[in-house]
Amino acid sequence: MRNERTKARGIATDGAANRLRYLALTHGRPLWRLAEADPRLRLRLNAALMDSAIREMPGRPEPLSTKSDYTSWASLTDRTYMARHLPPVPGRDEARPSAERAADLFARDGEMIPCPRSTVLFAYFAQWFTDGFLRGDTNVPRDPRRTSSNHEIDVNPVYGITEDQTNAIRAFDGGRLKSRLVNGGEFPPYLCENGKIKSEFAALSVALFDRVDEPRRDTLFATGGDRGNAQVGFTMFTVLFLREHNRVARVLADAYPKWDDERLFQTARNIVIAIVIKLVVEEYINHITPYHFRFLLDPRLSTRLARAPWHRQNWASIEFNLVYRWHSLVPSELVVAGRELPLPATLFGSALLPEAGLGRLFEDASEQRAGRIGLFNTDPALREVDVASIAGSRAVDLAPYNDYRAHCRFPRVRRFEQISGDPRVHGALRELYRDVDDVDLYVGLFAEEPGSARAILPPLLTKIIAIDAFSQALTNPLLAPRVCNAETFSPVGMRIIGTTRTVSDVLHRNVPEDPRPRFVSMTWRGAR
Repeated sequence: MRNERTKARGIATDGAANRLRYLALTHGRPLWRLAEADPRLRLRLNAALMDSAIREMPGRPEPLSTKSDYTSWASLTDRTYMARHLPPVPGRDEARPSAERAADLFARDGEMIPCPRSTVLFAYFAQWFTDGFLRGDTNVPRDPRRTSSNHEIDVNPVYGITEDQTNAIRAFDGGRLKSRLVNGGEFPPYLCENGKIKSEFAALSVALFDRVDEPRRDTLFATGGDRGNAQVGFTMFTVLFLREHNRVARVLADAYPKWDDERLFQTARNIVIAIVIKLVVEEYINHITPYHFRFLLDPRLSTRLARAPWHRQNWASIEFNLVYRWHSLVPSELVVAGRELPLPATLFGSALLPEAGLGRLFEDASEQRAGRIGLFNTDPALREVDVASIAGSRAVDLAPYNDYRAHCRFPRVRRFEQISGDPRVHGALRELYRDVDDVDLYVGLFAEEPGSARAILPPLLTKIIAIDAFSQALTNPLLAPRVCNAETFSPVGMRIIGTTRTVSDVLHRNVPEDPRPRFVSMTWRGAR
């Protein structure tokens, strides 16, 4: 029933060009596999499909940012503010429910609706990866227009944003990061002693540190990013890439004995950043899209796309920040070391890692299904985040959902039923909003239904994610034609990057204390 209503809704509202493109990419699997078998054709298709996806919206630089509602030199250059895709649309409060009532649309009131394809590992990676560059203001009180992001994929959850933060976690020996062995596994050192941050880590900060009781503070790890201890999944990935950095540094030291600590560290850091970008393209994005074509991070890609009009300096937009609130992915109970823990028990859960072991935790996350992204499927513990997201979008007068459909080349919807064929969803929208043109972007994005049974994201959300994710990843300076080479990464580093395809690859070379094979995947076994 759901597939039929989704199909009918999609034909009516996605537009002919969008629907034809989607059908072409999600059908004819033998033809796509044949195309992938030809290396030259595959690379051409790879570049053309990425370029086509990004061009679905006007490219950077955006004329406006959250600094002002008109273009100025500051709005074009001051990246402490967020970019914005559309101008502000003020004065619509009388036509919309309060942020608290709108947030009721997200709450899970029974059993979690499972995602058809994703595991909890996918949810963990999405949070860890995006929190590095989709960051709000860290000042108190917070300004919803401002950002503390440097707008680059730079693995700052491991390395930190500032040089002082990076220096605080460096060992300054062999290019490595500070670490300690616990139960045979390598982990960051502990941040606190007797509930106080150690002097050597004075440059580091911890988000919501005041909410952590004193005994638990002594179990927190010293990580470059302020959210490194926020949730067990975030901590897992931070620890994994600390291990990968130190492993790569040791490999480089053996291969290039004349290199000093600084060059070993900087080269290992470059390699790890490139690995993460590769995982984003070749595992994460390929998991998100229901397409039969599998995208590649080809070293020659930047040469092919360097002259594209969108190939400009990264600047994360407020819309990109908003569309990544995938809280419905997270189950109400998470399996950690074989135990089902309520979501709040996994917050600031660094102590769970040495006890269980990294390999076991990655396998647990890969064996558990994530929730379906959409309305009525978010654990109540995350309600305040949805309230804040809606209130924040209104504070900057974000344009409504229908305006973003038009901006992304979708037809505007005229009825609530065109947003979703689910009676519960369109009935709730009609009850809360005066008209479809009043629906908040944040609500509309998640009210839509996925375009097919294999899709995990609704159409508008998919398009915004693809546009911003590809354009922000492919413009990374490490991928520039004159930078992406053995001079930057070393011949050994190029081989490490070239032989890395999945998170599983990284995990299995970094658990010497537990070397058994583990199932590590963003895709649920039953969906393969």
